[in-house]
Amino acid sequence: MKAPAGKPEDKPARILQAALTLFAERGYAGTAMPDLARHAGVGAGTIYRHFSSKEVLVNAVFQHAKNLLREQLLRELHLELPTRALFTQLWQQLARFAREHPLEFRFLELHHHQPYLDEDSRAIERQVLVPIWAYCVASRQAGVARDMPAEALMALIWGAFVGLFKAEYSGYLQISEHLLMQAEEACWASFSPSSTGVGP
Repeated sequence: MKAPAGKPEDKPARILQAALTLFAERGYAGTAMPDLARHAGVGAGTIYRHFSSKEVLVNAVFQHAKNLLREQLLRELHLELPTRALFTQLWQQLARFAREHPLEFRFLELHHHQPYLDEDSRAIERQVLVPIWAYCVASRQAGVARDMPAEALMALIWGAFVGLFKAEYSGYLQISEHLLMQAEEACWASFSPSSTGVGP
């Protein structure tokens, strides 16, 4: 469906929104620039006047989406909380991001760690990951987390979280608040050697 013409100054925003939608639905390789132009309601040449290549465009979308995640995840993060309570806060912040920004969530799930991401995109990625990595390291050193590399702990939790929301937007289940809480408890059990649901 062709987007409305809008004002000339709206074109970069329309292109970014169209790119977010199509990259989230089809992936980078599956998104053709002519389709993107039609979705944005602009000519293909207009896209290249604002974004010199498809790679530049996907990086602009990635940086927008990752900045939203960074703000959502790290805003008002209380690092002084006990380990278990901080785990809950991180989980809830992730869930809120997935609910409030479903396209950005799906886009990031498809496009993290891809070879076309530039250094600016990777720098934003590190800004998001480093505090969580530090949390995993500190938790392991305190004996609260399993004796595994921090990267493995992060992969376990992120993979479970993404799988849960992928199942929902694929139509396999509906995530209620109760199910979300149960999933958090299950992930904490995989994170913590005690597996009791409580911790320091």
